[in-house]
Amino acid sequence: MSGFALRTAADNPFSTRCVRPGAVPFLFPDDEDVQRLVGRLRERGWWGAVLGPHGSGKSALLATLVEALKRLPRRVLRVELHDRERRLPDHARRTLARDPPEQLVVDGYEQLGRLARWRLRRTCRRRGLGLLVSAHRPVGLPELYRTRVDLDLARRLVEHLQAGYEPHVAGDDVVVAHGRHGDNLRELLFALYDLYESRR
Repeated sequence: MSGFALRTAADNPFSTRCVRPGAVPFLFPDDEDVQRLVGRLRERGWWGAVLGPHGSGKSALLATLVEALKRLPRRVLRVELHDRERRLPDHARRTLARDPPEQLVVDGYEQLGRLARWRLRRTCRRRGLGLLVSAHRPVGLPELYRTRVDLDLARRLVEHLQAGYEPHVAGDDVVVAHGRHGDNLRELLFALYDLYESRR
């Protein structure tokens, strides 16, 4: 019996279902882990920013941190902002007004306008809420972690994703994809999805 029998013919380990934030754990370098980051966040009064270029794993790291915060336990409200969303969604504003969490997590914080960011920080300070965000560049919060995608991380992630699948993507393929896409892990994985499909 093949070791890959549990997978269906339609499966591709680089599909969106497999690589979306939360579906795969954030892979830390050897000198870092989620507990250390949570400890640093606590030392900074539960305020911090995860910084890094587009597609470098910020959302995946936030998902990992949210799960760790919930286990403390700490009540968390996570908000994901997309292009041109200049204010928090209505449901998030209602929650902050009526039943605020202990920790607000905003993925894509820099999408908010400057005034909206100032108001949100003021609200969190007045109510004693933690504020953890992701952004491409510094946004006036203590830097908690800076994401980057080096070749070693890309190789480790590909190995993790292909566990239990036929390994159609080799180490040399990762080198080529990393050379083309650099820190943009999202684009790198999209390219490997196409490559995997072409070799099945």
